[in-house]
Amino acid sequence: MKFRLLSAIVFVLVLTVSASAQDANSTPPAGQSPSQGSGGGRGPRGPWGGGPGMGGGRGLTGTVTEAAADHYTIKTDAGERYTVHFSVNTRIIKQMVQRRPRGENDGAPANPPQTLKPSDIKVGDVVMAMGEVDATAKSVGAVMVLQVDPERARQMREMQANYGKTWLMGKVTAINETKVTLQGTVDNAAHALVADENTTFRKHREPITLADVQVGDMVRAEGAVKDGAFVATSVSVMGMPAGGETTVPRGAAPAAPQPR
Repeated sequence: MKFRLLSAIVFVLVLTVSASAQDANSTPPAGQSPSQGSGGGRGPRGPWGGGPGMGGGRGLTGTVTEAAADHYTIKTDAGERYTVHFSVNTRIIKQMVQRRPRGENDGAPANPPQTLKPSDIKVGDVVMAMGEVDATAKSVGAVMVLQVDPERARQMREMQANYGKTWLMGKVTAINETKVTLQGTVDNAAHALVADENTTFRKHREPITLADVQVGDMVRAEGAVKDGAFVATSVSVMGMPAGGETTVPRGAAPAAPQPR
């Protein structure tokens, strides 16, 4: 459960990275091949049909315990050890956490990823490896390795602890008056949120009402548990990426809430 939860918290992080990574500078650093620096060749389709480097939506998140010339060994929060194999076709990047000043919006990504050399990944780093996972062999054939900023890793773990307490995310499966039932994206379990007169609803940053929310929508809710029920203060209907697939990576974890 803990392993899957941290994986899914990277779900939102993956959405952010997959969009900004494609816009990042494609010039590779010294010692790194062009294919590694730009995602390399054809590559598999992303979990939401988003292009190369996402490994079919499968991946793991963990702390690096060994960094070798052609692989990393990582330890997941569940205590499992996996070998992450990489090559010149593997995209290795670092997600930046700096944000542009409030009110500044020129259309460019606020925190584009930085391309890394394999040797830039060190023991103790938290990484997300996207690619083909072999659970039997405890290995990942990585098409992308993301070095998670320590502050981001802290935020991920904080979100892990607060899932179901201060936030929920999932696919709407039923709506009964002011009660909305979700299939949790993070844990695949059923959850319910309750709206009241103070709940705000948005879709693509535009105000909507509860009546505009439909079964099948992907939503993220913030709120608190009161008298055993999750009462939402805000509900955002999330746009579905191309392909409409919402598969969560296996060992991955959502990015921290953005400041309002």
